[in-house]
Amino acid sequence: MTAAAGQRVALAQTLLPHAQRHLPSYLRDLSHLVSIDSGSHSPLGVNRVADWVQERLERLDFTIERFTTGTGGRPATGDTLVARRQGRLTVADGGRRILLAAHMDTVFEDGTAAARPFSMSGSVAHGPGVSDDKGGLLAGLTALQVLQEEGIEEFAEIVFLATPDEEIGAPASRPVTEATARGMHYGLALECARENGDLVIARKGVADFRLTVTGRAAHAGIEPERGANAALAAAHLVVALQNLNGHWDDVTVNVGVIRAGTRANIICPDAELHVEVRAATLTDIRRVRDAIKEAASHPAVPGTHVRVEQLDLCAPMEDTPASRAMLLHAQAAASALGIGVDAVATGGVGDGNLIAGMGVPVLDGLGPVGGADHSPLEWLDTTTVAPRVALLASLIAALGDARSI
Repeated sequence: MTAAAGQRVALAQTLLPHAQRHLPSYLRDLSHLVSIDSGSHSPLGVNRVADWVQERLERLDFTIERFTTGTGGRPATGDTLVARRQGRLTVADGGRRILLAAHMDTVFEDGTAAARPFSMSGSVAHGPGVSDDKGGLLAGLTALQVLQEEGIEEFAEIVFLATPDEEIGAPASRPVTEATARGMHYGLALECARENGDLVIARKGVADFRLTVTGRAAHAGIEPERGANAALAAAHLVVALQNLNGHWDDVTVNVGVIRAGTRANIICPDAELHVEVRAATLTDIRRVRDAIKEAASHPAVPGTHVRVEQLDLCAPMEDTPASRAMLLHAQAAASALGIGVDAVATGGVGDGNLIAGMGVPVLDGLGPVGGADHSPLEWLDTTTVAPRVALLASLIAALGDARSI
């Protein structure tokens, strides 16, 4: 073991008692956050969480910016919060800029927190958002507090990003996230760890397409031969696009919405398909896009025409050498804490995708261990809180100072 590696092992072991002392307050804070209804479409509730996060970060000497969206004085979502703290080092000295990201919204409707309040079953916590992502959000804040208590400031800058709309695709926060990620050296996403404790090193990207099929109307009983049936052309396209599944590894194509026609006695003149593509790399997303366009350029029904539009693209969080290097640091800290961790890929999309799309290496799943997200059974294993907070704090310290790597 090198001297630097030995120091990192010792640091992880030093930080663990700090994290353990914070467990009672972590649980009190988690109970409070889970008691707040903060669904993506509940901006007032999300902003109650944002107010609490802001107050916590201000106590840690972060400077805060909040970004509001909406019209006519009515917020479309809660605020996006960006908090910054400078360290002792400059980038020229080897200091690194680290972005921590968590989201404040949940998938649950108003009233869920009262109907299904925070509860403990032994060491397992339950409640709406307890794992996704209030447990991870709070773990990030606690790790920052642990670092401050230990006097660790060997970094150029730490930025904490708390988003209000991750669960609905980040329509409001995406520009802020991308602007904040620009120029960062590392991204650490605070979704909770997988149920077996693994971190997340890759997330598929998503591209949404709309295919508009234009045909020609005619009377279905008297002169059907004068028509061109857009619904039939769309049906052939559905089969062709679904058959793209299996052509590439880690690629899925799903025709999720079909709309066609208005009356049964009219040859259908218009149809529309909405298609979702998920892939592990941008290269594969482009391959599928080209395949969709190729299929659309040869409609099965004479007289029909198909227009293809790409509505959105959320880039993959790709498994890269840089993210693998981050994983090695996390595994070293985990080993020092008696934890075995690996990293997996997932098809779900998160804020980490947007950060990675700006060219920043990202490691995700750095919260405590939890599961059953988006369901009434959602849980968080509180015995993992202190070790995972110590792991996260150790990783921030290791990445913040390039001289120690």
